[in-house]
Amino acid sequence: MPDLSINFAGIKSPNPFWLASAPPTNSGYQVMKAFDAGWGGAVWKTLGVPVINVSSRYGGVNYRDKRLVGFNNIELISDRPLADNLREITEVKKRFPDHAVIASLMVQSRQEWHDIVRQSQDAGADGFELNFGCPHGMCERGMGSAVGQEPKILQMIVEWVMEVAQKPVIVKLTPNISDITEPALAARRGGADAISLINTIQSIVGVDLDQFSPYPIVDGQGTNGGYCGPAVKPIALNMVKNCAQHPEVRLPISGIGGIENWRDAVEHILLGASSVQVCTAAMHFGFGIIREMVSGLEQYMVEKNFQTIYDFVGKALPNVRHWEDLNMKYQVKAHIHEEKCIGCQLCYTACEDGAHQAIRLQAGTRTPAIIEENCVGCNLCSLVCPVDECITMERRDDGSQHLTWKERTDAGNIPTEFNDEKAGGRHHWVPEPAAALGKERHKTLPGKARALGVG
Repeated sequence: MPDLSINFAGIKSPNPFWLASAPPTNSGYQVMKAFDAGWGGAVWKTLGVPVINVSSRYGGVNYRDKRLVGFNNIELISDRPLADNLREITEVKKRFPDHAVIASLMVQSRQEWHDIVRQSQDAGADGFELNFGCPHGMCERGMGSAVGQEPKILQMIVEWVMEVAQKPVIVKLTPNISDITEPALAARRGGADAISLINTIQSIVGVDLDQFSPYPIVDGQGTNGGYCGPAVKPIALNMVKNCAQHPEVRLPISGIGGIENWRDAVEHILLGASSVQVCTAAMHFGFGIIREMVSGLEQYMVEKNFQTIYDFVGKALPNVRHWEDLNMKYQVKAHIHEEKCIGCQLCYTACEDGAHQAIRLQAGTRTPAIIEENCVGCNLCSLVCPVDECITMERRDDGSQHLTWKERTDAGNIPTEFNDEKAGGRHHWVPEPAAALGKERHKTLPGKARALGVG
């Protein structure tokens, strides 16, 4: 079997799956339960001067039959006394000496940072995560994302911590910033051993239409919170990639954001993360999800012949290019596999109204047909189709040519005028505007089909 163990900036754990600093790591009871279930590490819910939280703390975004596609919270850092948390960290490390226990920290003054780092070290924490990402409540007090958005301040605080830290220091970055590599570079300049990203995204997940208040509602009012869950994964992956590709960051990355299963974790790892952190999925489904995560990761590694996690950390990065470096000679067209088509005609509607009018309906059948000469290979039809592999994108070029936008630019072969003959859509057929009139009102009804002209 492959070896799932990791050494993340000097912090060892039996697998790369850590619980993120959040409600699931609020107590030693929860962390021990998670370790007993199979989690490799846990970042303790952020320690500092205890807070007082409000009642009604979470909001969610549901999509059709899927609950908590997005999750929002307005909860702050730990509201438990520091001594209680430190005592439980010590107990957890005695029971699980080979698992990673990282103390998440957030305080203000230099002396407070020195004190809490020393006390966390004495308690047995394997490392520290500096919380510079919280986008609500704490940032209003000059902490959390208020620090993460100011690289100079971030660097200064990291330097304070490094004055006394004897264990690895991870800096947790906020996504609420234009360029996440700026605070990543500041973390490196300050002497940090690693970075973790992303923290939650500042958000309002909805508004009650009767009370006129944002969710979650606190006595008729609300505030912005931190957004996480499956919906944020694309943003997280992009920011992990940005930091992993930057030639001057060069720090181990703990990937956070939208990780719900082993595939999500692998995507983070392929883009440069060497550990991953999970919060929302554990809150939604419980600690038991780790079993599928571990077994799925193991099976993937076996299939790919990877012996360790490090065999595929960043393996996708060489294939992430700037748009100007993509091959403009590559060409795909949509193909409908009629034997799988259920006749919903959603592909036709999507292409007709939202893309390039490259699908037509046919008399006597519910199965649409691709208009090859009009198909630009945008993928929309295959994405909206509810049947797996019913619509596939098939390559039409022979692979012998390679030409990028950058190469075209260097050769002076790009559109430079408003009505340039070189425009990509210059000779692409588009219906006359008046041809649209009445088409929506006379749309094909369920159970019937009629042919629509294409010219």
